[in-house]
Amino acid sequence: HLGDVGAQGIGLFRTEFQFMVSERMPRTGEQIQLYADVLAAAGEKPVTFRTLDVGGDKVLAYVPTEREENPALGWRALRIGLDRPALLRTQVRALIEAGEGKHLRIMFPLVTVAQEFIAARELVEKELAVAKGRGRQGPAKLEMGVMIEAPAIAFAISMLAGKADFLSIGTNDLMQYFFAADRANARVSDRYDILSAPALKFLRYIREEAARAGLPLSVCGEAAGKPLEAMALIALGYDRLSMPAAGLGPVKRMLRSLDAQAAHGVIESLLTSEQSSIRADLAAWAKSEGVAL
Repeated sequence: HLGDVGAQGIGLFRTEFQFMVSERMPRTGEQIQLYADVLAAAGEKPVTFRTLDVGGDKVLAYVPTEREENPALGWRALRIGLDRPALLRTQVRALIEAGEGKHLRIMFPLVTVAQEFIAARELVEKELAVAKGRGRQGPAKLEMGVMIEAPAIAFAISMLAGKADFLSIGTNDLMQYFFAADRANARVSDRYDILSAPALKFLRYIREEAARAGLPLSVCGEAAGKPLEAMALIALGYDRLSMPAAGLGPVKRMLRSLDAQAAHGVIESLLTSEQSSIRADLAAWAKSEGVAL
């Protein structure tokens, strides 16, 4: 549906879905076929494949796991891939084969320290060397990125300069960890507000650090697909948004009615106030300026 919704590419392809709907571990050939089909369907538009992100609330019925007191902070995502490298290597091998002669983008979830990304990148480079040693061409272009979901990695962006090719903010998890609040828990969900001053200042810091490091930065997650939240992100200087397909139309409609420079001035002014959430004030300004929300 890329052509239907006018998207410029796929900012986040969740590879774990293939694993979650299967009754057994998907074989290498099955993974290759899926990734090849996705790349073929996207044509010349880029696809960012996120490596297996399971654990926490994403449980594979065919993989025995130990009960954890706090699974959201436990053994999940890239941590599993690095501790069980055969699993990650198999997936990377499939991605490399499917991306033969194409532009391949691989992103690692829940990186908390730079060394985790470096270890994952080295694993990919080894698999690429193996593929070329067997006479394979490999991808025409290979990029590897970091998903910023843990606040810790936001303060280590400078250590990723020259190592990562791009960054992407996973707002769902990042804000959950930032506020220590589960947005799906009705008792605390009111404490989860990406349009609060502290959250927006944090996102502004990340954008500034990425610019200093010379790393392209995008935003993934539900927030980017909501017109008011997307307006705030653009006002902070973000120019690359990845969202559910249903959000593209409303966000594009908002963009066509927005003076981004004026929005920047307003949000910078609001962030100097002492109030916590600036949601109501942003919405009121947008309405007064005729921004289509």
